[in-house]
Amino acid sequence: MNPALHAALSALNGIILGKQVQLKLALTCLIARGHLLIEDIPGVGKTTLALALARVLGLHFQRVQFTSDLLPADILGVSIFEQSSSGFRFHPGPIFSQMVLADEVNRASPKTQSALLEAMEERQVTAEGDTRPLPDPFFVIATQNPAQQIGVFPLPESQLDRFLMRLSLGYPPVAAERALLLERERRDLLTELMPSLQPQDLLDLQAAAREVRTAPALIDYILALLRATREHPGLRQGLSPRAGLSLRRAAQAYALIEGRSAVIPEDVQAVFVPCVAHRLMPATEADGGAPTAEELLAQVAIP
Repeated sequence: MNPALHAALSALNGIILGKQVQLKLALTCLIARGHLLIEDIPGVGKTTLALALARVLGLHFQRVQFTSDLLPADILGVSIFEQSSSGFRFHPGPIFSQMVLADEVNRASPKTQSALLEAMEERQVTAEGDTRPLPDPFFVIATQNPAQQIGVFPLPESQLDRFLMRLSLGYPPVAAERALLLERERRDLLTELMPSLQPQDLLDLQAAAREVRTAPALIDYILALLRATREHPGLRQGLSPRAGLSLRRAAQAYALIEGRSAVIPEDVQAVFVPCVAHRLMPATEADGGAPTAEELLAQVAIP
């Protein structure tokens, strides 16, 4: 493994205890130039994870607390008339940051949620007739509460599809939770966290991930997984070509983190569930017949 990547993962593991798998997948998502959705109950470390990633990667960070009265202009920015110049001047919103935390994104209205779509897909923002590029690298990490909680608006499928991965942290193991109770507050440790990488290092890793070889047999394996979702009667629709591209990019990034120059089936299997679970929609409301991502992965043989 790249020494800088090893240092970054070690630093993250010192903040978020007992979640090594999720941390490696989160870093995989960013190296694959993807956006990350973290869905879980309040209080398990979703926001802390986003803050830790920003510090370890040396990225300029902005947090937006999504609420029911949040407006698109609160995210994108707004033009304000200035008497000194007798004209309007655009004041960029928090979206013009290298990493944006959309905290509790499903508490905002669908209109406000949709303000993120162009930024996440095109890495640019069109406001008041002008298109402005976003920084590079640029990531959105969104947290959302479970759908059954009060006051949430489910994310539309078009927006869910913009997230490369969806992760859930869950409760920590007993030993990790004991350490949390005995040690200093995580937020205090965050202030002492030093960058293990710089933005340019991250851009170099992203470029290196795109060069990780994906053999034709691996492409056949990904195609077989996509076909399994499209042919299953329990699903409303199968995975799109964009989902297939996302899966390949994530597998390349995971292989890079593992120190490999070529993707192997285990890399695809490691990223499959977080890459596709949020894209699978049951055919009926009573979803008893819909397969899980884990079941689909188990059913498809490696070519």
